[in-house]
Amino acid sequence: MKITKINSSSIIFFITVLITLSSCAVEKRVIALTSQSNTGYSDQIFTSIPYNREDWGGWIDVDGDCQDTRQELLIASSKIPVKFKDSKECAVIYGEWYGAYTGSTLTKASDLDIDHIVPLAHAHRHGAENWTKELREFFANDFENLIAVSNSANRSKSDKAPHEWLPPLKSYWCEYGKRWERVKEKYQLWYSEQERIILNQLAETCFE
Repeated sequence: MKITKINSSSIIFFITVLITLSSCAVEKRVIALTSQSNTGYSDQIFTSIPYNREDWGGWIDVDGDCQDTRQELLIASSKIPVKFKDSKECAVIYGEWYGAYTGSTLTKASDLDIDHIVPLAHAHRHGAENWTKELREFFANDFENLIAVSNSANRSKSDKAPHEWLPPLKSYWCEYGKRWERVKEKYQLWYSEQERIILNQLAETCFE
């Protein structure tokens, strides 16, 4: 797999094209996954630099149109034209979103969280502890690592890796595993052994 190098000069261009999120197109079959999360292994890798959410910044408005990353993603992933809070069109309040983690359909923006496929805290523990503030902000706002999901699903996941948490909707496991790996390869983040085992099993769900 080709690794995309990240450099500071690319930061200002990273939302020039909105990515329309899609689920895995192939038919999937369900296999029994052997979770490693109860074997005494802890994914809380110790680093010399403690994780601090504030170091990763918040949603940003790259193009200066008053719509930050969250709003841009809600607009891009809604199945119908969205409705805004007011005529300024800065904040989305209504649309129609498919919750890929649960299979539910959501219409109120307030019922949605924007999940980082690879959580920020996980990235910190797997190679990002020495990143610059600029690169952390890039990662936190990278559409390739973002998906609109239900509040409850996002909060259930927290900062867990695939061997600790998977989407309740098993038909999304194929795409979830692919997106997780794409992000980790793109940013050259390392994998734990337990994480790698589950990702290999998720890949098997992509075959008929």
